[in-house]
Amino acid sequence: MAEKLAPTDVNERLSKLTDWKLTDEGHLDKSWQFKDFSEAFGFMSRVALLAEKQNHHPNWDNVWNRVHIELFSHDAGGLTGRDFKLATAIDAL
Repeated sequence: MAEKLAPTDVNERLSKLTDWKLTDEGHLDKSWQFKDFSEAFGFMSRVALLAEKQNHHPNWDNVWNRVHIELFSHDAGGLTGRDFKLATAIDAL
């Protein structure tokens, strides 16, 4: 099990991400808008492969050309290094 990060660590790591926000519930949150559904679904497929490789799966939804992702480590009860690692990998796509 990954260890829950302290609030100062969360804020420091969050400052290094692009356009990710911290929700009131303490989740990492980001949305994307694509040209169309096919492009959005392709992005989701690439994220799914990353998530499966890291064994860390996001909460997400898709409506036509929009994708919304939330990251949170349920087993740790908060954000962990795994959440930030996956967010960084998603941004690299």
